[in-house]
Amino acid sequence: MSQSTVSDSRAAAPRRIAALALPALVVLAAEPLYVLVDTAVVGHLGRVPLAALAVGGTVLTLVAWLGTVVAYGTTGRSARRFGAGDRASAVAEGVQSSWLALGVGVLVAVGMQVGGGALARTLAGGPGEVADAAAQWLRVAALGAPGLLLAAAGNGWLRGVQDTRRPLAFVLGPNLLSAVLCPLLVYPAGLGLVGSAVANAVAQTVSGLLFAGALVAERVSLRPRPRLIGQQLVLSRDLLIRGVAFQASFLSATAVAARFGAAAVGAHQIALQLWFFTALVLDALAIAAQSLIGAALGAGDDAGARALARRIGLLGGACGVAFAVLIAAGAGVVPGLFSSDPQVRDQAMLAWPWFVAMQPLAGVVFALDGVLIGAGDVRYLRNLTIVAALGGFLPAIWLAYGLDLGLGGIWAGLTLFVVIRLVALLLRLRSGAWAVVGAVR
Repeated sequence: MSQSTVSDSRAAAPRRIAALALPALVVLAAEPLYVLVDTAVVGHLGRVPLAALAVGGTVLTLVAWLGTVVAYGTTGRSARRFGAGDRASAVAEGVQSSWLALGVGVLVAVGMQVGGGALARTLAGGPGEVADAAAQWLRVAALGAPGLLLAAAGNGWLRGVQDTRRPLAFVLGPNLLSAVLCPLLVYPAGLGLVGSAVANAVAQTVSGLLFAGALVAERVSLRPRPRLIGQQLVLSRDLLIRGVAFQASFLSATAVAARFGAAAVGAHQIALQLWFFTALVLDALAIAAQSLIGAALGAGDDAGARALARRIGLLGGACGVAFAVLIAAGAGVVPGLFSSDPQVRDQAMLAWPWFVAMQPLAGVVFALDGVLIGAGDVRYLRNLTIVAALGGFLPAIWLAYGLDLGLGGIWAGLTLFVVIRLVALLLRLRSGAWAVVGAVR
């Protein structure tokens, strides 16, 4: 990428950010929306199939999370090489991450055939109708795991080369196919719950094949390169550890909320799911940051990368402010959409002020997370998340339990978690230590 191209990129940064972020948002939203359709279709089969889908879906959600880790790791590395003007090497990163994804996907598919029954019984709390149905669903749906993870790797390298058109088609098309297949297989074809699993596996396999076809069309070597795969594994490991710290924190928060009673944990679930929704939207901005920051640093333009990082941080803050206004305005309405129980709504109001207040801060945090992932500074992010969780969030929420501070105390702890990360990210941004130029960090 020439210096003039980088300068043009900086001049058109808002447009380029939007061009990457908006398609990424559609791709991010496609899977949750399909899950809603799948749930609605299966829900009419009865209580047992719906419970089985919930159990099996939890496992595939974890597999999809692994895919996100692969995608994020691939985007930054691919974007650096693309920014250095070496598209072939950028695509080669996608080839190696695809081999990694395919290997993990095959292991998942085989593992579910062998251990799906035991896993389903564990998650369902013992043997019974739900466990049996969940195991059957898992064994079929897991056949789509290789395609699911191939699609994640494909999303990663295509974002790295700033191609937003093909990922949109490769994800939306199969999801629409699955949305049509699911009710047809469940009801007219008479497959019941298994029909849902078949629709899932077909959609994920088609999506994976489309992304694999995009690699073949690039006419680069498809030979596995163990050294490069090893480098990607190190990056994925750090992102995985960071993700585990998040999961442990949120599971602990739910556990503490449950100790305050059913109304408190119900209200916590409402606020938390809305929090995850806002995070999903802001993740689209973070994905744009990964691609653009990686490309700028790969081109040797550290000044441009720093300017872009500041702009992305400001955009994240602006999005956070917009969310805060909307959430504050909906305080008297939104909780009632999720529950008719007045005690749940009252409990939600204890969390709501904290939920509103953290939005602008979280907007900046999510955006800067994307900046550092794009820069390949994932070890810093890993360490920061662990420190913020173990040194801030977890002690705060268990203190809230010990002092009987209720749901407000839990969400104060979550706000502290965001504040610690914000301060550390701003300090890192200011230091410039993250802005390491070159095709490889």
